[in-house]
Amino acid sequence: MRKRIFLIKREIKGSKFILLEEVGSLDRLFKRKTLDNGINLYIHSIDKFKTITVCAFIHQNLDKSTATRTALLPFVLKRGSHKFPSSRHISVCLEELYGADFGADIIKKGERQIIQFFIEMANPKYTASEDKILDEGLALFKDVILNPLTEGTAFKKDFVEQEKDVLKRNIEALFNDKFNYAIERCFQEMCKGEPFSVYKYGSVSDLPEIKSEDLYDFYKMVIKSRPMDIFVLGEVNEEQIYEKLNSLFSNERQEEKIASTVVVKEVEREKFVEEKQEVNQGKLSLGFRTGTRYGDEDFYALVVFNSIFGGGPHSKLFQNVREKESLAYYAFSRLEKSKGLMLASCGIDFDKLEKTIEIIKEQLNDIKEGRISDYEFESSKKSIINSYKEAEDSPAMIISLYLDGIINSVEESIQEIIEKIRNVTKEDVVKVAQKVKLDTIYFLNKK
Repeated sequence: MRKRIFLIKREIKGSKFILLEEVGSLDRLFKRKTLDNGINLYIHSIDKFKTITVCAFIHQNLDKSTATRTALLPFVLKRGSHKFPSSRHISVCLEELYGADFGADIIKKGERQIIQFFIEMANPKYTASEDKILDEGLALFKDVILNPLTEGTAFKKDFVEQEKDVLKRNIEALFNDKFNYAIERCFQEMCKGEPFSVYKYGSVSDLPEIKSEDLYDFYKMVIKSRPMDIFVLGEVNEEQIYEKLNSLFSNERQEEKIASTVVVKEVEREKFVEEKQEVNQGKLSLGFRTGTRYGDEDFYALVVFNSIFGGGPHSKLFQNVREKESLAYYAFSRLEKSKGLMLASCGIDFDKLEKTIEIIKEQLNDIKEGRISDYEFESSKKSIINSYKEAEDSPAMIISLYLDGIINSVEESIQEIIEKIRNVTKEDVVKVAQKVKLDTIYFLNKK
């Protein structure tokens, strides 16, 4: 394992100290600074990309009572600000910035609901604008987040009502997307009573109660008190970026730490949940508790286990459930690494339910008993390593991986992750597999 090296440098800015911290080992990506108001700033200057990507993440504990209001905020905010009072004004500005890309959304990581804003713009060195494109892009980014368009002491009512309707349709659209609906419903049944069961966009039933005045008050509380991270990735001058963002994001804050609320439960018995709808294909989801989360010593053994189990065409689910037994139209598994869950999903004929469950359980038992071929093992590690190498070519993926690390108190580079994958043995996989327990079987059947 590489030795972790932390470099701390203190600089004078007026009467205040600015902390510059190189996060992790020498080949790690981001340097961390703290703005005067407590916002965490992560900067990685790299000439690999011809763009500059800026992301802001505002963290909130996932909670049923606030999920819908939180989900509504980014969509209302990106409708317009004081300086850019409509979507058209924002679009015109982005076009003038050589077609910059801007957006906002909600992401769910473990039991956190995170508001995300991003802007990706051309690096000024590849344009004739010098620093103008960066300054104007950052000004737009800041204005949308911190200076929303208001009417008195409320968000613009039209924006709120229109975005409530859009959010309602987005939530309802999940019902028509049977592939993802079955996965979400399995997690909901499996984690009933836990924050993780809450859908990232909240609930339609909460929308009628949300008024523009109350939502604006909620926004002010979130901006003032919730942890916020800003990432900058691209070829930039780190000190200049700090100065620009420290000046732009100078709003008064009294940050409150959000507690980790990860719920770990022992599996007492398998649950079976069946739901009937007008569908032409059965959707089977199996939820497992792995007993291992990102940050645990055996996490990367679990990553390899998941790949062997259902992580690609080399996997046991694909080869045996889909190909050999012809039981499924698709079959795969995936991890929810911040929560310690694994989900297997299949599309099957309605009369093949019992046989499919039996064969899936056999695949898990085979791994637990060490029946892992060299092909399965080596193909799994190669597939995982290639995925991480591909992530190095995507600014969004680099930032997402590092955000995962922040949430789970893990500091490691992609190269360190790859080295850990390479070091996983079959014995490690068998050992971590012993902790994997089937919790919930969810089947979407025909009426």
